[in-house]
Amino acid sequence: MSAPNVNKPNEGIIGQAANSVKNAANYVSESTRGNTAEASKEANKQQAKGNAGDTSLTGRAEGALDAASDKVDQKKHEGSAKANKENI
Repeated sequence: MSAPNVNKPNEGIIGQAANSVKNAANYVSESTRGNTAEASKEANKQQAKGNAGDTSLTGRAEGALDAASDKVDQKKHEGSAKANKENI
């Protein structure tokens, strides 16, 4: 039985456990970022509808663009979280 190769830290039980811990931490982080993006998206949707402070046409348009951007961020973080969860 040979010792694990120090140039490949992901080999062996310790490396696998370290990867699982790392993936779990990344899952939590990405889930949190996805939830934050979702909350921001909802707030921007309200602004786009004119239900928030700035009811001008420009303010509403900015709200709509920001909501779309937040939705992209949300989906990106959700996908990343899912990938990390599957690798735990």
